[in-house]
Amino acid sequence: MSTSDIRNLTEGKIFKQLIQIAVPIMATSFIQMAYTLTDMAWLGRLGSEEMAAVGAMGIVLWLISSVALLTKVGAEISIAQCIGAKQTDKARIYASHNVTIALILGIGVSLFLFFSATLIISLFKLDAKLAEMAHGYLQIVCISLPMFILSYTFSGIYNGIGRTTVPFYFLTAGLLCNMLLDPLLIFGIKGFGALHTEGAAVATVISQIVVILLFIWKTKQKNGILNRFPYFVKLQKKYTIHIVKLGAPIAAMNFLFAGINFYMARIASIYGGYLGVMSQTTGSQIEGISWNTSQGFSTALATFTAQNYAANKIDRTTKAYKYTLTTLLSLGVIVTLAFGFLGKEIFGLFVIEDTARIAGGNYLFIMAFSQMFMMIEITTMGLWNGFGRTIPPATVSILFNLARIPLALGLAHKFGISGVWIAITVSAILKGIISPIWWQIVFRTKIKKY
Repeated sequence: MSTSDIRNLTEGKIFKQLIQIAVPIMATSFIQMAYTLTDMAWLGRLGSEEMAAVGAMGIVLWLISSVALLTKVGAEISIAQCIGAKQTDKARIYASHNVTIALILGIGVSLFLFFSATLIISLFKLDAKLAEMAHGYLQIVCISLPMFILSYTFSGIYNGIGRTTVPFYFLTAGLLCNMLLDPLLIFGIKGFGALHTEGAAVATVISQIVVILLFIWKTKQKNGILNRFPYFVKLQKKYTIHIVKLGAPIAAMNFLFAGINFYMARIASIYGGYLGVMSQTTGSQIEGISWNTSQGFSTALATFTAQNYAANKIDRTTKAYKYTLTTLLSLGVIVTLAFGFLGKEIFGLFVIEDTARIAGGNYLFIMAFSQMFMMIEITTMGLWNGFGRTIPPATVSILFNLARIPLALGLAHKFGISGVWIAITVSAILKGIISPIWWQIVFRTKIKKY
């Protein structure tokens, strides 16, 4: 099989290769984040209530993206390790299995959410008006979920072979489509009435259709990756179990994380009303500036580590980890200062009401203290994942994310809505300390023996 579509990361300059992989992944993450931010930016012109309704559903979609990580991470690690071990035929099998599993998950999740939308929305304790807007938005978005999960999986496959620019190009096309359709469908055009929140949902569905059609077109060309691997295969136990072992801990970690934020939104609603919900949901999207940058480098580090680990070049992975940390912490200083001193101005880009800007600015000010620790945790997770050891970082994340709930309930009694934000910050700081210490003390020596 031709390997012209595969990037070999076991030779060459480490930092250059990390940048070449990480930048497109970061850009892709920002594109995915921009879908929601675009919706919120336009809906914010209608009012903060519309933003709160769509923002609450953003947490539900976060849960779905967590499910999609099972096959995205499974594809990235399994395929990258096969490439490092010079087993391209095996990589092709893993690609087919990941896509087949993604199809099953996508259809199942879509049907579940469509028929349980009312029950799910009731958990947010929104008032009747917001609940109605959220319901209409969620049921329309359900149509796009199989394509959404598939796009994550295709991105993972391309990341695994080191061709990270392809997902970026295709998701950019989807975003441009979304940006064009949002104002037309939200506010209405001649001959059609304004659809408001439902218009944002329709724009998302059409954009996801565009993205998945581009992925299908690309992979089925004569020079398609991994010799135009088939999408539908009979799942083999050996490959399926390995994919689940790799992807399930990360998917579970993110699913629980989203679920915890779901509950935190309820606490925010109790202590801060709809402004509390808006601050958390919109603020977490703004935090994507640092989170997505970190995740991009983390994914690049995981791919780099997987190939070099399989090729028995452990020293290259250690150097890559140090380069990644240095780069991200430099950025972390900038983000910390921006959130700490310009929080209200940043929120003002998305909302026009003074009370909303002040509430959002308070959220970003408190979150500023956790940004660098969050970057350390996510970077270390990439190193763990590259070695195929996805359970330890997931364990750290799950334990301290769960601690947010009792901590938030306790602090909120004393500090109000700010107590909820303090709880999130404290847990993020602890994760950023524990994960790298665990790596250095407990596992690093053992991994070197392999």
